[in-house]
Amino acid sequence: MSRVLVALSGGVDSSVAAALLVEQGHEVIGVTMRLWGGESDTGCCSVSDVDDARRVAQQLGIAHHVFNFSEEFNTHVVDPYVRDHAEGRTPNPCVECNRHLKFDKLFRRANALGFDLVATGHHARKVQVDGEYFVARGEDASKDQSYVLYKLSQEQLSRCIFPLGNYKKEDIRGIAEELGLSNAKKEDSQDICFVENNDYTTLIPQTDTKEGDIVDKKGNILGQHSGIHN
Repeated sequence: MSRVLVALSGGVDSSVAAALLVEQGHEVIGVTMRLWGGESDTGCCSVSDVDDARRVAQQLGIAHHVFNFSEEFNTHVVDPYVRDHAEGRTPNPCVECNRHLKFDKLFRRANALGFDLVATGHHARKVQVDGEYFVARGEDASKDQSYVLYKLSQEQLSRCIFPLGNYKKEDIRGIAEELGLSNAKKEDSQDICFVENNDYTTLIPQTDTKEGDIVDKKGNILGQHSGIHN
């Protein structure tokens, strides 16, 4: 069996992922990443989520650690997100978070601590074709997260596992309830953790706001906008 570092967000998915690995006989240690400590303090890295992760680790009888990657999170996720919106692009912060934090910084820490594999609670599968790894959609199409993992390298994919790839969400909750996990009925978190009240415009400096016309394909001016990020 392998030594596996499991990313524990405090949600039911990552908790069940850890439980399945423990059941399979792996040496499992849970890690919660402190990524955002700003005003919103919601989403997948709030104080309450760290507490939830710690309680689940205790229930599963595994060690639990908290790694602070807030500086790297600002550099690789928050700052580019703000910059992209100000320049009229539509960023996906979850892609960059997985790319730079969960499958880079966390992997580096796992290497330093001597772990064989890194596991997450993503709804996705890993498949191998002709010796090459690919990310495939999870069993539950309504929860599929394979698209946020498309930037993972072959080296990263070779050493990561997605225990929930063949499960539907209702099955995962059922497992959590059977195990008596404290977060079995916790609602899913689908918000961006650093955006307060679902209003990302509060992150855009007002000095970057430039008004302009809203124009259709025929050149007709339909109205005005208060900044392209709006």
